[in-house]
Amino acid sequence: MESLHAPWRIQYILAPKSEPTETSLFTRIAQSSDDEANYVIARERTCYAILNTYPYVGGHLMVVPYKQTPDLHGLTDEELSDLMKLVRRCQDALTKVMKPNGFNIGINIGKAAGAGIQEHLHVHIVPRWAGDTNFMPVIAGTTVLPEALKDLATKLRAELVQ
Repeated sequence: MESLHAPWRIQYILAPKSEPTETSLFTRIAQSSDDEANYVIARERTCYAILNTYPYVGGHLMVVPYKQTPDLHGLTDEELSDLMKLVRRCQDALTKVMKPNGFNIGINIGKAAGAGIQEHLHVHIVPRWAGDTNFMPVIAGTTVLPEALKDLATKLRAELVQ
C-alpha cells in the first residue's frame, strides 16, 4: 500500500488550542500586516479573502468581513454587498487560475451547521472537479492538494489585482 502524506496538517493537530477570546482568528488576521504568512489574497474596504490553511480541496478560500459578527444580521447592506462582490471576484479568479468544473459556496452559521469559527461570519468558496471526491476523505480522513498554498496564493493575488 502506498502512503500519502499531508505534512501541513500536523501543525494544526499539534498546535496548542487557545481558549476562545473576544477577538476571533479572522479579526486578528484582518489586523495583521503579514498577508503572505496568513494567505490573505485580497483586501477590500469592508472585507478580505483568505486561503483556508486546512482546506477540503485545493483552492478552498474564504471571504471574511472585517467586522466580527456571528451572522448576516450584523452587517450593513453595504458590507453585505461588498462581501458578495468579493465572493464573485474570488470565484472568477479561481476559475481562471484552477479551472474547476463547479463550486460549493456557502456560509455555516452556528456550531450545529458546522461553523468552525462561530463568532465571525465567513463565506466558503470551494472549487470542485468531476471525480474530486473519492475514498481518501471518506476512508482515510485525508485530502490530497495538488499545489502548495504559498504558490496558489501568489497566483490568486496576481489574478485579483487585475
